[in-house]
Parts: sequence; C-alpha cells; structure tokens
Amino acid sequence: MFKKTKEQPPEKLTGIQLTEIPKSSVGVKAIASALTHIKNEVGLVKGIQLLSKINQKEGFDCPGCAWPDPDEKRAFLAEYCENGAKAVAEEATKNKVSPMFFTTNSIQELSELSDYEIGKTGRITHPMYLPEGKNNYEEITWENAFKIIGDELNSLDSADEAIFYTSGRTSNEAAFLYQLFVRQFGTNNLPDCSNMCHESSGAALTETLGIGKGSVTLDDFNHADLVIVIGQNPGTNHPRMLSALSDTKNKGGKIITINPLPEVGLMNYKDPQNPLKWFGSGQDLTDLFLPVKINGDVALLKIILKLMKEKEDAKPNSVFDHQFIQEKTAGLEDFLKDLDTYSIEELLPQTGLSLEKIKKTTELIVNNKNIIICWAMGLTQHKNAVDNIRELVNILLLKGSIGKKGAGTCPVRGHSNVQGDRTMGIWEKPPTTFLDNLEKEFNFKAPRKNGFDVVEAIEAMHQKKAKVFFGMGGNFISATPDTTFTAEALQSCNLTVQVSTKLNRSHLITGKKALILPCLGRTEKDYQNNKEQFVSVENSMGVVHQSKGTLAPCSSNLLSEPAIVAGLANATLKNSTTNWSELVSNYDLIRDKIEATIPGFNNFNKRVRVKGGFYLPNNARENNFTPTKTGKANFSNNKPSEIVLEKDQFLMMTIRTHDQYNTTIYGLDDRYRGVLNERRVIFMNEDDIKLLNLKKLDLVDLTSHFNNETREAKGFLVIPYHIPKQCTATYFPEANVLVPLKSKANISNTPTSKTVVITIKKR
Repeated sequence: MFKKTKEQPPEKLTGIQLTEIPKSSVGVKAIASALTHIKNEVGLVKGIQLLSKINQKEGFDCPGCAWPDPDEKRAFLAEYCENGAKAVAEEATKNKVSPMFFTTNSIQELSELSDYEIGKTGRITHPMYLPEGKNNYEEITWENAFKIIGDELNSLDSADEAIFYTSGRTSNEAAFLYQLFVRQFGTNNLPDCSNMCHESSGAALTETLGIGKGSVTLDDFNHADLVIVIGQNPGTNHPRMLSALSDTKNKGGKIITINPLPEVGLMNYKDPQNPLKWFGSGQDLTDLFLPVKINGDVALLKIILKLMKEKEDAKPNSVFDHQFIQEKTAGLEDFLKDLDTYSIEELLPQTGLSLEKIKKTTELIVNNKNIIICWAMGLTQHKNAVDNIRELVNILLLKGSIGKKGAGTCPVRGHSNVQGDRTMGIWEKPPTTFLDNLEKEFNFKAPRKNGFDVVEAIEAMHQKKAKVFFGMGGNFISATPDTTFTAEALQSCNLTVQVSTKLNRSHLITGKKALILPCLGRTEKDYQNNKEQFVSVENSMGVVHQSKGTLAPCSSNLLSEPAIVAGLANATLKNSTTNWSELVSNYDLIRDKIEATIPGFNNFNKRVRVKGGFYLPNNARENNFTPTKTGKANFSNNKPSEIVLEKDQFLMMTIRTHDQYNTTIYGLDDRYRGVLNERRVIFMNEDDIKLLNLKKLDLVDLTSHFNNETREAKGFLVIPYHIPKQCTATYFPEANVLVPLKSKANISNTPTSKTVVITIKKR
C-alpha cells in the first residue's frame, strides 16, 4: 500500500558546533575544504585532473554559478571556487544509485533521510519507473519510459494540462530543443528557476533599460570607481566575484556593501590564485557596510536619492549628468516630483541605519562617476522586488553611470546557464517575434497564450488543472515555496518525470506514477552518432561559450539532455516535420537552428569554436535604450516596504549555507557564519532573543503569518548574530515550508522568500 512520503527534511538535529566567525574568506581553508570534497567523492588524482579542466577555454563550464570567466588569460589550476570544486565532486562522485538500490530502499524509507543524506547517495545509473500504488522504483528501458510519457501527454484534454519545468543547468542546445518540443506539443507552460530568483530583475531592467540582463562585463570591474553590492553574499554564492572586487580595490576603487548580515566574504579576502596571499591579513574589500533591515532597501535608496537631489539643488550640475539625462532618459520630472512626496524622517526607521552612515554612502556616490551596482536574491524576493531594482536604476541614470566602461547594472545570476535558458526561449511569456521565427523555421503553429510560471503551475497542479509535470533538471520540491502545498500539487498529478543526475527529494514526492530519467553531467563526454559533441552556455554577462566534458559517463545507460528531448518528441508528436533524431545526432545542426531563430547568434558554430566564446548584443551596454516603450531609459516611481510588524513578529529571510549551492547540500557546515554540523538554526538579534526570554541554542518552533493563514516549521536552534532588530534568517529548504505561495512580488510573481512574517515560540 502506498504511504505518504516526507515532503521536507525531517525535523532532526545533527549536533551543532559553534565556532568563531572567521575574519577573512577563501585562502588556505577554502582550498583544503575543496580538496577534501574532491578526495572523498572522486579521489585526489582523478579529481585534480578534473579541476584542471573546469572553466578553461577547452574544458567544461562549472555546473555551479553563472559568474563569467576572464576573456583572456585564465588561472591554470584555480579558475574555480571552493563551491565549484564541490559541485564537480558531487557530479563526478564514485557513489552510484543503481536499480538494486531502489529495490532495497522504498521511497517511504528514503524520504526519512535529510536532503544532505539523499544527495550523498550518488549518481543515478538507469531510467527508473514508479508504477501507481507501488513503493519502490523499478528499472525500465528508455523506449518504454518515453512511451509512458508520450501516451500520458497525448491522453490529456489540452496541452495546457502539462507543465514543463527547467532548471538553470540545462545547456543552450538542450533548452532550445526542449522549448521547441513543448511548443510543438501546444503549450507555453515553461516555468523555470528564473521565476523564483531573478524574474524581478528581468522585469525591472526590461522596463527601464530595454533588456532583462545586466549591462557590465567582467573587465568593467577594472575600471569602476565605485561598486555597490546590495542584497548579495558572493563569498558563498559566487566566490569568484571576489576576484573582480579585488581588482576594483587594486585599481583604487571603493566598495559599499548593503545587506542585513555582515558576510565575511565581502569584508576580507585571500586570493586563492596567488599562494603569496594565502596567509597574512588578507585584503579588505568593503569600505562602507550598511546593515539594512530586511526589505528596507527602497527606503534606504530613496534617502540616498533625496540627499543627491539636495546636493544637486544646492550646486547645480555637480551631481546629475544632465547631458545623459536629456539625451538618453525619460520621466525625470515625474520621478523627482514623486521623490518629493517622501520625507527622510519617515523613511529612516525602515532602514535601521543612522542618517550619518547613509550620508557617507551618498558622498561616495556623488563623488564618483563610474558606478557598478551588483545584486542578487536579497533584492529580488520581496513583494516590492521590482521597485528595489528600478530604484537602483534611478541612481545610475542620475549619474549617467550606464552604457560606459566601468559602470552599469550587474544582476548576479545563479545557476550556470539560467540566463542562456531564457535566451533560448525557456519562458512562459515568449515574445511574439520569437514565436514568429519558430513558426517560419519549423513549419508549425506556435501557441500564443502565455503559459504558467512556477507559482501558477503549482496552483494549477493543486487544482488538478495540470496533470503531468516534467522537470528538466533541478529539485522542484526543495526549490519552491510553501512546501506542503507544493507537495500536494505534485501528488495530484497523474505522472511526474524528473531528468536528473543525482537523487533528490523531488524523486520521492511524486504523482500517481513517476519516472526518473538519468542524464549526462556537465563533466562527462557526450557522444552522438559515434562523434564527440560539445554544448554551449551563456554566463551572467552574456558571453556564449562551449563546454565539453572530459570524463567517461558514470553509466552506459545515460542519455544526454538533447537526446532525452529527441526521444520524448519522437514518442509524443505525431505530425511534427522536425527531424529530431537528425538534430540530436550532431549538435551543430541544433546550433544552426538557434542561429536561424534567435538574434545575435549569426555564425554560431564558427564563433562558439573560438576560445572564450563571444558576447551577445546588449543594448544597455551600448548606451542604446530604444527597445523600451519610450525609446529611452526610464526613470520610475517606486514604493518602500508596506510591511508593518506587530510587537511579537519578525521578518524572516531564507539563505544558503557555505556548504550548499541552491538545493544541493554539500555538507552540514556554514563555516563563514561559525555554524558547524547543523542546518536547523535561526539567526536572531541578541536584543530580540532577550525580549523573548530566550538564550543561545534554545529550541524554538516557527510560525509564519499571511492573510490569516499560518504555516509551521518545528525544531530550530537560536543563534545570536549581527542582524538588525526584528530580522531573522534561516536556511532553505528547511524553512521553505513557511513561505506562502500567494505571497509574491508585484509584476514578476516571484515568491517572497526574503520577507516572511513569523512568530517564534520556545519548545
């Protein structure tokens, strides 16, 4: 008889150890940590050979983050970070999950494991099938797996009853084929991980600058006078960014850090690529740190803007770049009029900062011209997330700090090809011109109705309006909000399918029937038609380059993601004129089709073979804002936080540990925050701890409050930390159960994982 499985990590503690928070990041400890993971998962000799190929021009792209590689010379043995080494170790692990493993471990038993324990089981070696009513996956042939999917899809009353999710790791070639199949099937239901992270960035930047991508290149950090890092922790999430910030400092630039937590990586840094700098005091990065309250960003930025205006009014032409504003922008008068409706006195309490510190920040902005602003999910996962980013753009527009060397926008993307997936058409709201090009090239009628994003997809499955879920990579249940609700949604489906390299919790929270389709990893060789292939990816700064694995596949039963899409299409589509088997036999043919349908990919096969790849067109980088509705860069009016906390309430944000990338848990330590061997913790201000009559390491239960609904997460240890009052932080996915699905950003519809209202109760 089928038993309900655990939809979230079990509520068990693992033996916490608290250590002193380190004064610097990276250095010898990071190198040692990386090598330890490599040794344990792969073996040192094989592992070091593998690391020598990561992010090299003729190697493979790191399966971790999307931070760009240097255009020119690259470090021979260290063009990666600690977490990049961990990602490679996880993918190249010696551990295997075979059919026998599933025979001896039911999904009920596996669901009792933590996400960390599930991930450490190893690489999946065979396609597996979970029949309805069964507790154990069974081995299945690829042919039968594709037939089950094709039959299920073709039995639907409408193509819109199927959801096709994508993670950010999928290559350009796989993503292009995937969206083509989905649209030939008849739907735009293509939600992806962007919906949960940088969708707010894309919405804000498209409206204001005409492109949903950042405008800077890696070299711009060498020419910046000032870099503002806001709502981001690169020391853990994008460690190679620290090298770029170091370059800024070495060239005399300044760095401002704005974040509720003082993250070690932004304070001091020891360059791992230079052995002479592994020891000693390291390099100080941040010149000015502002520990803003959670979701106090718009209030802070408005104060800065008002102070800038005061200085400009007192001494005209001393602050604003009037020539740039007149020639390139629209909406200044309305923006300034709206700004005047706010007072510094009413905004200041929302920030938790002193006016003196904000004035020092403003001075740095006023006195510098080449300004880069970087941000990540600390800004994008709020109800007013789009306002956050538009307000940053307002500052850059006033200064004329965009479309020039050393200045511009830098949204720091997560997964290694999440930006490329969107470029390839993985989007539930495809542009008309893109669909027109697909129709012309592939001779079919593309669906025009917008599809479901992640939140809408979960709601549709929960309401049984969607009956099939297909996940191209990722760990959907652990990445999404409102864990219990999302689990119920997936379990309402007739069929759930996961394309994966390793076991994760999404394989245990299934529809009536479920399939696991194991694919090649980024590190592995890909042969099609007896010829070795390569794929391409796009990094955070719009560089498209090739990636070619070096390892033999961990199993002969794996297929590449493009081959899986081709098999899926052949089993499902009855009247397609596309020769899917031919396309997948030589990835050059896929790239030819990309060139024919997507602007910027002219001579794709030739240019992608040039070492280092090529830049895609970027109108904002070129100081051209004609794609916007006004034909110019747009000032905007934005609103600060509307959240009012009751006396006993707190704002909670979810964050990652240093032993984690997205939903992949490499280990149980958060070395840079002094927390070892435990993930069920809540960081709190010491005064708040005293106010609740709590003490360090007390066990508490958390309850979130939204629209008269409550959600509970039990068993978290209290840790005093430098965080503003009434602000708290917990790790995800452990606290995802507290994030309401219906609490989402205006315009972008992104779940508000950084502004969850909670109460805290001692056990």
